[in-house]
Amino acid sequence: MNYAASGHPTQVRASVCMATYRGSKFVEEQLASILRELGPDDELVVVDDASPDETASIVGRVKDARVRLIVAPQNRGYVRTFEEAIRLSRGQFIFLSDQDDVWIEGRMAAMLAALESAQVVASNFEILGGGPRPWIPKLRSSDSRRNLANLWGILIGYRAYYGCAMGFRRDAIGLVVPIPPFVRESHDLWLAISGNMARSVAHLDEPTVFRRLHGENQTPAGWRSLRRIAAARIMLLRLMIEAFRRTRRVAGSDE
Repeated sequence: MNYAASGHPTQVRASVCMATYRGSKFVEEQLASILRELGPDDELVVVDDASPDETASIVGRVKDARVRLIVAPQNRGYVRTFEEAIRLSRGQFIFLSDQDDVWIEGRMAAMLAALESAQVVASNFEILGGGPRPWIPKLRSSDSRRNLANLWGILIGYRAYYGCAMGFRRDAIGLVVPIPPFVRESHDLWLAISGNMARSVAHLDEPTVFRRLHGENQTPAGWRSLRRIAAARIMLLRLMIEAFRRTRRVAGSDE
């Protein structure tokens, strides 16, 4: 029998954690693509970040017992919303999902297979409807164990880790949450740093999600100022230090 973080028994295999906000245009299509991938013992945890539109109502109208909707009383930002969804999850395997993408058929099976031997899995993506990808090179399975190189790649912005294409095992939850309080964006890089610092990450060569690019994407687009770039690099260094501390603490508790 499986056990959730609270210590209560559960038979949930996989939890998909979605943060929603002003997602009424696209969330219904995304929900359908996810539910097609889920098994009877999986769940989809949706935390709505106090959307002023019909997002929560659209999710609430989905007649599927695997969907759990939680509506936040006030807006806290997508990082804290994802964190709450993770905390509320009950599955032994946890996947992150944006509200406006579309899952590719076979995603769940591919990522679950990778998580048999690694605590964190990261896959590639394609652009919905075609179109150019960001300039960052695709992840390669051959780099999965090059953890120091991956950490360096994260620091200089050369590793394409995106939360919408990532997942992790419950035995890594002590590394992932709580997300450090100074993180206001890039929760996906925090997950990637945690997995690489623990030397337990798997890259998938194939894409598992179609990303939808539009004017309301939360992922920053375009070039940033030098000041913002420097601030981001300092944050990443702080995250690496924190991940190192947690990895040592978890390793010590297992001895």
